[in-house]
Amino acid sequence: MNYKISIIVPVYNVEAYLRRCLDSLIHQTCKEIEIVIINDGSTDKSQLIIDEYVLKYHNIKSIIQKNKGLSEARNNGIRNSSGDFIAFVDSDDWIDENMMNDMYNLAIKHSAEIVVCSLQNVDIYGNIIKKLPQSHQLPEKIDLSEDFTIFGEMSCFACNKIFKRELFNEISFPSNLHFEDVATIPRLFLKAKTVAKTNKFFYYYLIRNGSITRNFTIKGINMLDAIEMVKQDFFKSNYKKNIDEWKKFIIFQGFYSFLAYYAFVNDNDVKKQMFDKLKKILKIENISKWQIFQYKRFGKNYLFSLNLKKIVFYLLQLIKL
Repeated sequence: MNYKISIIVPVYNVEAYLRRCLDSLIHQTCKEIEIVIINDGSTDKSQLIIDEYVLKYHNIKSIIQKNKGLSEARNNGIRNSSGDFIAFVDSDDWIDENMMNDMYNLAIKHSAEIVVCSLQNVDIYGNIIKKLPQSHQLPEKIDLSEDFTIFGEMSCFACNKIFKRELFNEISFPSNLHFEDVATIPRLFLKAKTVAKTNKFFYYYLIRNGSITRNFTIKGINMLDAIEMVKQDFFKSNYKKNIDEWKKFIIFQGFYSFLAYYAFVNDNDVKKQMFDKLKKILKIENISKWQIFQYKRFGKNYLFSLNLKKIVFYLLQLIKL
């Protein structure tokens, strides 16, 4: 069977959440999908659940590997998939039943290599914690040669997008790097010509205690390392003249997103290392405090779109720079 989309699902010790994730995938209104599950060395009962679904559904493939981390699980999934497009769903999250159908149709309609949807943070009971709109002010079809705005304001999630398979030629998720999405997703955009988007909130991103995003360590510095990887591709790409958008990318990922992580690090020595590296990058990129202060995302000043506590925090960091 020729699959329209291959959905890659890395799994590591998520037996409590896995059924809800897989149920959302098998009930997609788009039936021409394959589901490639990579068990990344789970020690719980996740594989028993996977085996149950494999026996019941012909379009589910199970791959077991030693624990190598999220990047290697995704790369393994890509190698063992065959769909025209690639999607990534985290095994504790779930998606709307129309997500794959609507996004694939947008890709075909606009000959787009990437399609983006909005997402929302939810708790374990499915209650919405926060809606995360993605470039709602931009049109459904984005010709990147004419409008590169999305690059300077996007969230680097892998999970709320589908990608033309060919984009992964010569690009893979880096191993042993925290924030692998920041190192990879922008580089895929740099290879694309057309992006399509829907303003629908198709992806449900679970916030739970013990998830990778809740552990704040020196690994957070990898966000800046990831930006360095993107830089190498940016200045070799067809979009290298879009310096303003490059600087906006640095400001959002390297200042605002980086410091959002930094704020929860408890070790003062680690915090100093992280902040020193941030200052060095901002100096190299010739980004001023005023540019950070003025940064606009989705057409609005980003700093003053935040709550008062966050505004005060970021202003204090600007003073320290």
